[in-house]
Amino acid sequence: MSRAPHGTFRLPARQLLSTRPTVLWLTGIPAAGKTTIARAMQAELDSLGYSGVVLDGDELRRGLSRDLGFSDLDRLENVRRTAEVARLFCLQGCIVLAALISPRLAHRALAQQIIGSDAFVEVFVDTPLALAEARDPKGLYRQARNGELSGFTGIDAAYEAPPAPQVRLTTASMSCGHCVQTLLACLSLRNAVT
Repeated sequence: MSRAPHGTFRLPARQLLSTRPTVLWLTGIPAAGKTTIARAMQAELDSLGYSGVVLDGDELRRGLSRDLGFSDLDRLENVRRTAEVARLFCLQGCIVLAALISPRLAHRALAQQIIGSDAFVEVFVDTPLALAEARDPKGLYRQARNGELSGFTGIDAAYEAPPAPQVRLTTASMSCGHCVQTLLACLSLRNAVT
């Protein structure tokens, strides 16, 4: 924000709020590309002048959800907290990009209930396990395979893929740019961006 005359503040000229605020809930196994796509989408929204907010699962676990573990109940609570924050941003007219594993169908159903069906878009970042494991930027798959990490989604904890997501991003065949354009098309169809 810049300082206007007489000590008041004003928003940048092109800071637009969405006419139909939306939460794009990106779900997928670890290293599927959720955060990469969310950050690229946020940059694209910013270039168009829209207010986009990324809620990244790893960042939330370092702060808002740092008291939670990885039991099913703790994962559910993490999703609940994230959904409540997403709803608040959505109410302010932002486009929210929530990027977290949210491994259970019931978890994502709760998020949709909290946010509201009209604003919630389930985005499945559909990445084959072998590709996610090959990426493994944090070495977590290797640790899980070596028995150093238990309860890891995709290895010894289940991931329930969405049976009918509103958007499916198949990252084995789609570039990050293609994924962003697909999400923009979704927002355009919803009249969230013009």
